[in-house]
Amino acid sequence: MKNIINFIVKEEDNNKRVDIILANHDKSLSRTRVKNLILNSKLKINERIVQDPSIKTKLNDNIELEIIEPKKQSLKPYEFKLNIIYEDEDLIVIDKPSGISMHPGAGNYDNTIVNALMNYDSKNLSNIGDELRPGIVHRIDKDTSGLIVIAKNNPTHEKLSIQFSEHTITRVYQTLIWGKLRPQKGTIETLITRSSKNRQMMEVSSSKGKKAITHYETLELFENDKVPTLSFIQCKLETGRTHQIRVHMSYKGNNILGDKKYKKKFKKFKNIDEDLNNKILNLDRQFLHAKQLGFVHPRLEERLEFSSNIPNDLSDILKKLRKLSK
Repeated sequence: MKNIINFIVKEEDNNKRVDIILANHDKSLSRTRVKNLILNSKLKINERIVQDPSIKTKLNDNIELEIIEPKKQSLKPYEFKLNIIYEDEDLIVIDKPSGISMHPGAGNYDNTIVNALMNYDSKNLSNIGDELRPGIVHRIDKDTSGLIVIAKNNPTHEKLSIQFSEHTITRVYQTLIWGKLRPQKGTIETLITRSSKNRQMMEVSSSKGKKAITHYETLELFENDKVPTLSFIQCKLETGRTHQIRVHMSYKGNNILGDKKYKKKFKKFKNIDEDLNNKILNLDRQFLHAKQLGFVHPRLEERLEFSSNIPNDLSDILKKLRKLSK
């Protein structure tokens, strides 16, 4: 099902952003929905496809936007038990395990959180985003565990998205990194852009990309003759760029334990405890956990705060390090 919005730019809309004009033109369309349609090549200005939501219009421009309803039926339900820690008529907060992707993508279209949501309640998910991402307001990586919020309707999605864009969402992660950070508490502020060498990776840039800000503090430092130097740290995100913590830790030279994408070659450690060595070698994910999530409920306008315990595969390593550090 699709329809077309078509109109000529008048004087009052001259030199205004096209996404704002379209959202004002049709009140049923949110800015987020308009933006996604534009990015998916559904906008034409004077018969030419435009993919920039921020482009400004000119008097008498011919605006044409094709609106396609999401094809929810193309998503297969996946029988996967979601760890739901909060739910009401507007949203769901899920504690995601590692090893499952957020939404369908290349190589995996069936076994994702979105497919599990389709199995759980396909009729109550927002649809203003990508057609393969109903309900998805934000993401954490496949091999990262922890808290995520799902929107059950479009007004909730829109209001949560605004909180993310205005950086008023509380997002706190805990991670174990190689070495020790200098200083042990601080803020990393850089630009992050897609890697020119590997399009699946991100990197810090001095001249291009989006601003990324991570506030961090060292919670515990493990350093003696029985263990390699490792730091258990907490990161509070001010922005939420793709792979932000992983990129920032790599940038500092303190890669996250178990991170297969942003990794360095480490020499073999001598005299390391054998049990600890096995736990590190057998870790099949990055040691990164989304521990805290806080936001204002879009309808109730109350602040909600959630916390999640670190999973057993990660806490086992911490317990061993603490034991060996006594």
